[in-house]
Amino acid sequence: MAGFNTVQTVVEWATHEPRQGEYHFSGNNDLEAFIKTAQRVGLDVILDIGPYIYAERDMGGLPYWLLKQHPDIRLNTSSPAFKRHMDNWMRKELLPRIRPMMYESNGPIIILTVNVIFLKEYLKKELGPHTVVYISYSPMSSLVKGKIPRLYETDDCFVGRNPGWTQRLTKPQCPFIYSVYGGWCDNWGEPHHTVSTKAVVERLEHYLPMNVSVNMLMFHGGTSFGLTSGSSLRDKFRANPTSYDYDAPLSEAGDFTDKYLAIRDVMSKYLPVAKGPILRATKKGVYGVINMTAIENVWKVAARLPTVRNRFPLTFEGLDISAGLVIYSSSIPRRILGTARLNLPSVCDRGYVFMGGRSAGIVSRDQGLTTDLAVRMAPGDTITVVVESQGRISTGFHMDDFKGITSNATLNGHILEGWNMTAIPLTDTSILPDAPLSSLHHPPVTPGTPSGGLTFYIGVFIVPDEDPHPLNTFLRLDGWSKGVAWVNRFCLGRYWPEVGPQVTLYVPWSILKRGQNELLLLELERAPCSSSLPCTATLQDKHVLDGPTPT
Repeated sequence: MAGFNTVQTVVEWATHEPRQGEYHFSGNNDLEAFIKTAQRVGLDVILDIGPYIYAERDMGGLPYWLLKQHPDIRLNTSSPAFKRHMDNWMRKELLPRIRPMMYESNGPIIILTVNVIFLKEYLKKELGPHTVVYISYSPMSSLVKGKIPRLYETDDCFVGRNPGWTQRLTKPQCPFIYSVYGGWCDNWGEPHHTVSTKAVVERLEHYLPMNVSVNMLMFHGGTSFGLTSGSSLRDKFRANPTSYDYDAPLSEAGDFTDKYLAIRDVMSKYLPVAKGPILRATKKGVYGVINMTAIENVWKVAARLPTVRNRFPLTFEGLDISAGLVIYSSSIPRRILGTARLNLPSVCDRGYVFMGGRSAGIVSRDQGLTTDLAVRMAPGDTITVVVESQGRISTGFHMDDFKGITSNATLNGHILEGWNMTAIPLTDTSILPDAPLSSLHHPPVTPGTPSGGLTFYIGVFIVPDEDPHPLNTFLRLDGWSKGVAWVNRFCLGRYWPEVGPQVTLYVPWSILKRGQNELLLLELERAPCSSSLPCTATLQDKHVLDGPTPT
C-alpha cells in the first residue's frame, strides 16, 4: 500500500451497539475479520478504540441511547454514568475480541489509541501492563501542564504546519508520530475541500528524513452510509454529507489517484514498496435512467406506527429513535384564530411546518431559516411539524445534541401543549413502504406535499445477466431536492444536491445483483415530476463531489 506498513482504524461504539445491549459484529461490522485481513496482507494495526472517535460521525461515534438513558450525561468524561456504560461495552464485548489479536499474543495490533486519559490505566489492567496506549489528541496547554508517564501523546499535523516542537517539548523520549492530512471533510452547502498533491508530498519529504512515523489521514475515507454522518457547531451548525471521500489517495470507490502515485514515489525513497503495475481505476457501471413512481407518503407510513402523547414535545432520544423523522402535532387553542405568530425556537435540525394540512414554511438550524412564522388558522386546525435529524454534533462541548423539538413552541406567546408524536426510524427497513418490483404501474399516490415532498418513490434498474458481476456506480438525482436513498433496502445515505457540494451518491457493487434491482427514495421537499415530466434518477460512472454551493 504505497509503502505504508500499518493501518489505523477506529472502533465505533454506536455501530456495534446501536441499541443498548444489542451487539453487531457481523457483515460490514466484522471488526475481527478486518484486523485478521490486515495481518494476512502484512500490515500491523493501530486501533483507535475511542470510545469517542470524532471522524465526522453522529455524536462522534457514541451511541444515541446514552442520551436517552441519562439526559444530563457528561459524554466522554470520567463521570460515573458514562464510565459505567463504557466499561460494560469494553469489558463485555470489545476487549475480549481484540485481546487475542494484540501484539503480545502474536497478533497485528501494536498500539491502542484513546481520546480520554483515564483509559490508559484501565486498558493496561484489562489487557496487560505491556499494552502500548497513545492518546491521539490533546490541546497544547494540557500537553505541557499535565504529562502522564507511559502515555504517549501524538500531534496531528495539518499540511502547512510544523508541530515538531510540541512533542519535543513535552515528551522528547517518545517516538514521533504525525498525521499528515491528505484532504479534508466537507459540509453541506459549502465548497468541496481538497489538499493539493504538491502540499502532501512536501510534508512527507519534510518529515520522513527525520525518522518520523507518518500517519496519512485519510488514506481512504470511504462513505458514511445510512444516517451516520455527523455535524459540527462552531460559528454555526454545519451538517456533514454522506461522502467521506476526503480527497484521499484512495477514492471513495477504492480507486488509485494521482495523489496515491505521488505518495508512493516519495515513500519508495525510504521504505520498500511492492513493484508492479497499478490499475488506475476500476470499470464503473452505467445502468442508465430509472423511472421513479410515488408509492406512499409519510402520513400513511406514520399511520401504521405507534403515536406517543405528552404534554410537551419529546426529543428523538426521548422517543428512542436514533435518526430519521418525527411528526409532531398539536391542536390550536380555541381562543386563537386568524393570523398568529408561531415560534419554534429550537428545532434540531430541520422542520417542515403545516397548519391544518397546509404548508406554512420550513425552519432550519443549518440554513438560518426563521423560527418565527406567521400562520393563518381556522377553527379546528392542527399544527404539525415534521422534524428531520441531520446528524448529531461530532466534536466539542455540544455532543449532547438532542434532536427534534427541543424546547417549547409558542403561538402568540402561549406555550403549545398536548402533543402527539410519531417516530419514523429510517434506519429500520421494516417500516419502509413496499411495492412489487414486477411492475412500475402502481395506483396513483397523493404526494405528502403539493411539490412532491414527504413522499417515497420507487424504481427498478437492471444489471445485465451477462455481466460477470455488478460494478460500482454513482446515483445522480438531478432535479430532486433533499432526502434519503436506498438500493435493495441498503441505505446509501442522505442526498441534497440542491445545496451541494455532493451531487452523486456512491453505490457499491456489493449491494447490487444481476437482474432487477430496486431504488427507493424518500424526497422531503420537491420532486422533479409533473403531469408531462416523469421523475427520474440516473446511475452513472462518474462521481461528482464538487457541485455548486450557495457559499
